[in-house]
Amino acid sequence: LLMKLIYTARVDTVRQFMDAIKLPYHIVSELIHMAVDRQLLQTMGTRNSDNLLDMSYTMTELGRHWTMEALARLRYAGPAPIPIEEFSDQVNRQKLTNEIITMRRVHESVGELELPQNIIEQIGPALNSGRAILMYGPPGNGKTTVALRMASVFHDVIYVPYAVEVEGQVIRVHDPSIHIAVTSAGVDDDNGSFIRGEQSDARWVPCRRPFVITGGELTLEMLDLRYDTTGHYYEAPLHMKALGGTFLIDDFGRQLVSPTNLLNRWIVPLESRIDFLKLHTGKSFSIPFEELVIFSTNLEPEDLMDPAFLRRLPYKIEVGPPTLARYRRIFERECERQCVQLTDEAFNAIVYKVKTEKGLDFAAFQPRFIIDQVVATCRFMGQPPHFEPRFIEYAIDNLRVRRSAPVNQ
Repeated sequence: LLMKLIYTARVDTVRQFMDAIKLPYHIVSELIHMAVDRQLLQTMGTRNSDNLLDMSYTMTELGRHWTMEALARLRYAGPAPIPIEEFSDQVNRQKLTNEIITMRRVHESVGELELPQNIIEQIGPALNSGRAILMYGPPGNGKTTVALRMASVFHDVIYVPYAVEVEGQVIRVHDPSIHIAVTSAGVDDDNGSFIRGEQSDARWVPCRRPFVITGGELTLEMLDLRYDTTGHYYEAPLHMKALGGTFLIDDFGRQLVSPTNLLNRWIVPLESRIDFLKLHTGKSFSIPFEELVIFSTNLEPEDLMDPAFLRRLPYKIEVGPPTLARYRRIFERECERQCVQLTDEAFNAIVYKVKTEKGLDFAAFQPRFIIDQVVATCRFMGQPPHFEPRFIEYAIDNLRVRRSAPVNQ
């Protein structure tokens, strides 16, 4: 692995070797001595420094051929992997349920989001349980936003490995787009001191609890290990990357895979808190299933799943349309954000057009949608943002397409 990193990353000093392979000095030093003894590396000395970390090395011709053969067998060239047993132990040590969620923390996470108190009172126990949650209700009322705020309630830093090793196979786990790294306060990474290398295991990345969201693109294959036939290593599936955090299945029921097949895939993990993955060699192994799974749908839950599966979702939270009072408060907040004055006359006109003329239920997305369109029209007309009857009409017409009258045959 060290030789592959030297070749692919074009590194040449001990300091760079340690940073690439994420192992401490005493291990890297031993590997270097082995490579020199086998005439795979040769010493180039140091440049203007007596620090052993700045000692540089270069590949010999034999080392280059030897490394190319190693890359042909396994192209993975990254930080040293963690044994799967250590990974499982660490996942179990950093469960979501280690954190106690209080009413105050939920309110802080919700912030300015306009949510009824009964939903907040349901969110807390659901988060403390760490069990799966079903969120349902008509579209446009903020189910995805609520799920994001729910995930942000958790504050702990967890540790995610760059890669894990199972039966000689390497699985890449760390994903910078999912695992947001946290810099340890007071640690100077540029020092590269022997002491720091001995004290910490750099193969683990301190991160915020991950939040993974998938929608209609989800397939069953995305929940299995993905084998790279060229590189001969694996990419961890989405739910493995979400361990210790939240996995949101958005728009549930609209995936490429049928709801029944997807639910059958999740029954065992949700019940036993253990999932099983399979290598291309046929070898199966288990990993903890310690994450918060949220199913979010605007379809009828009874149409998507049978009673047996509904029983396995102990928390079911309905996110319905706002009341008139909440609708007004959302409008006022959005108007303040856009510097638009909301009069009683304008608000009453909007309510009448939405409810009576269009026959629509209130939805939490409508205030921002209507105000954005009114402001865009005002800018086009070269006028300051304000509500004008025809501008309101244009905006509300875009909430719903006109239905054509039936043609007489």
